[in-house]
Amino acid sequence: MNAQTENIHLLAPHQSLARYLAIRARSLALAAPLSEEDCGAQSMPDASPIKWHLAHTTWFFETFILERFEANFQPHHPAFRVLFNSYYNGVGDKHARAQRGLLTRPPFDEVLAYRRDVDVRIHALLAQALPAEAKSEMVGLLELGLQHEQQHQELMMTDVLHLFSRNPLKPAYTDTLYSLAETAPALQWQSFDSGVVQLGHEGTDFCFDNELPRHRQFVEPYALATRLVTNREYLAFVEAGGYENPALWLSEGWDWVQTQQISHPLYWQHDRGWHTFSLHGLRPLDLHAALTHVSYFEADAYARWSGARLPTEAEWEHAAREARDLIQLFGTCWQWTSSSYAAYPGYQTAAGALGEYNGKFMSNQYVLRGSSSVTPSGHERVSYRNFFPATARWQFSGIRLAR
Repeated sequence: MNAQTENIHLLAPHQSLARYLAIRARSLALAAPLSEEDCGAQSMPDASPIKWHLAHTTWFFETFILERFEANFQPHHPAFRVLFNSYYNGVGDKHARAQRGLLTRPPFDEVLAYRRDVDVRIHALLAQALPAEAKSEMVGLLELGLQHEQQHQELMMTDVLHLFSRNPLKPAYTDTLYSLAETAPALQWQSFDSGVVQLGHEGTDFCFDNELPRHRQFVEPYALATRLVTNREYLAFVEAGGYENPALWLSEGWDWVQTQQISHPLYWQHDRGWHTFSLHGLRPLDLHAALTHVSYFEADAYARWSGARLPTEAEWEHAAREARDLIQLFGTCWQWTSSSYAAYPGYQTAAGALGEYNGKFMSNQYVLRGSSSVTPSGHERVSYRNFFPATARWQFSGIRLAR
């Protein structure tokens, strides 16, 4: 059992099955408002078709659980091992990420049949009498697979939002009632003293290996904004020429802004007033709502323009654990930190293909903390470390200031 699966409460088989079925059903519920054409399209190399997400999460259970524990294992389809492998070099060949949208075959119905087949086999496996050590390992891997599927549920929402934003019809994913925020609380500052703080996951609940080991770190005195930056505040940066002032930008960020001709957040557009595209379709820009869909470069430039900076991930986690007067820590948007994504002291990559889950991405990425409005319920925690390249902004990412 690896570092990602050993640090959890092991559920009884019937509890594991109930959790498994609930999370798997939610993935299908997220896809339900979409057409088959929606589910097969890919809007950019960083995004994946919904059909691929549904198949890949199933591939994870087939590859790392059924293949390991099922007697006389036979794959649902031999080609799926390559088609729906994401980045696990230890498993074998992969279909090119940028070409996932070309996979018109297998058809959507066959992907659903794949999911049903694997679900039935997982159910049967959980009902079998296995040695205690094997059962413990299997249930641990099952929980890792469910956490993995929840990550993809969030990606399904970010990817379909990007896909729909590229459609001239500007379709809405959901027709649920959408209302503008009435006001935003005043931005205040919460101060924290210097000292040695404990960082990383604690307890026996699930965590990913990049949240371990728990360790100490010294922080200088700092203050954190009590809420996130709003659209109104960021609009002031835009209208003040923030995207035209090279003094505010990191060198690579300025090159990115110039070459990509970027002048506002990803889903903003100006047509007789500012609007933004969301899962509710094209709407007037809600000035009181928290800003979302900005890159690390944009977050860093705004912080510099406002006379502040981005927090380190140590500051963010320490402040979140203190839980004083901070709001919007979770459930609104991921928050950029100034910390490069790197291993904690004493971190060890797990053996085998599952060791590729997090460790090999610890290069040229920045850490985001918190969770977003499309993060599945119960998937967030104070030690969670999300990470993306500095140019990524199709995720629900925003800004919390520090000084």
